[in-house]
Amino acid sequence: MKLDGVKVLDLSLFLPGPTVTQMMADHGARVIKIENVSEGEPNRQIGQRRGDETVYFTCTHRGKQSLTLNLKSARGVSIFLGLAQTADVVIESFRPGVVERLGVDYESVRAVKPDIIYASISAFGQDGPLVNNPAHDLAVEAMCGLLSNNVDAEGSPVLPGIPAGDMLAATLTLAGVLMALFRREQTGEGDYLDVAMMDSILACMPNNMGAVFADNRPPVPQEERTWGGNAMYRIYATKDAKHIVLGGSELKFARNLLTKLGREDLIGLCAEPPGPKQRPVVEYFDELFKTRTQAQWVSFFDGLDVCFAPVNDLRAGLDLAQTVHREMCLVDDAGREHLGIPIKYRLEPGCVNFHAPGHGEHTRELVASLGYSEGEIGEFAADGVI
Repeated sequence: MKLDGVKVLDLSLFLPGPTVTQMMADHGARVIKIENVSEGEPNRQIGQRRGDETVYFTCTHRGKQSLTLNLKSARGVSIFLGLAQTADVVIESFRPGVVERLGVDYESVRAVKPDIIYASISAFGQDGPLVNNPAHDLAVEAMCGLLSNNVDAEGSPVLPGIPAGDMLAATLTLAGVLMALFRREQTGEGDYLDVAMMDSILACMPNNMGAVFADNRPPVPQEERTWGGNAMYRIYATKDAKHIVLGGSELKFARNLLTKLGREDLIGLCAEPPGPKQRPVVEYFDELFKTRTQAQWVSFFDGLDVCFAPVNDLRAGLDLAQTVHREMCLVDDAGREHLGIPIKYRLEPGCVNFHAPGHGEHTRELVASLGYSEGEIGEFAADGVI
């Protein structure tokens, strides 16, 4: 696999960092999850369980090893730095300044492993006026302006369906780490990555910056192409209180749909800018789609060259033939479902190890690999170092 031989120390918590390291594990990296000695990774306790494990934990920690370590002790830090001497990558997501206080920051690791690639993921970055503000995804989306455009029909912000800051930071961190690994092959030098969730959101909104950059004003969601201002890019209710979407604003799709409906007179309005001039088409669709059930509209659109989809629930989305074909919902030998691998190489595909480690499952093995004796390991355990 692509990352065979790459060793990763994972100090991160919750979602962004664990997502990065799981994707690396799926492609062959050896990932050692560093957990505190008491409760460990927080998402071991969050959400629904299957047996002794939460789904959240198994969806972010499969294929990793778990080492419990007290990084507030000098001996715990020494063990971590011993592991770092043979590592390639370190990922952390503490609040800025924490790793420096613990002594496991980039400079400390680089002192024992000069070519280390070290990535810090945080809400707002490692410097700047907001550096000390505590924040998870929702607060970051609110602060940067994204949430103000995620609104209901009355214009009130609503909770997002996906943690954009977490997941965009994760994917950009993965890209950054892989770029740094590639560059290290050429120069022999490692690097430090400072990835902010807020930076990641803003960088992934180039299609929504028109009003901001051109007119120096905030967008009006109902006048924006991708937020409801375009009749062919909206959510519509159906007769049975379900929903469908039109998801392609190209004029050819409007022409195809309106011609089939016998409303060629509305095609020209779909060429107008998003907003009030398209409102008559929006109102027509609002009334039209309420005349049939979602299933009836699915049949109507079958074979029609229009970007259309029913609004499925997540269970239905996982059960889709396309999802099954793409192996994005996998089933282990015990019959439990797991998310698949989204990055699909032809020559060296990833491989899922369904096992998620128990809290501290590999601690003694990993500490012993550094040359500590059984007596020393027993002493570490007795003193709360591991």
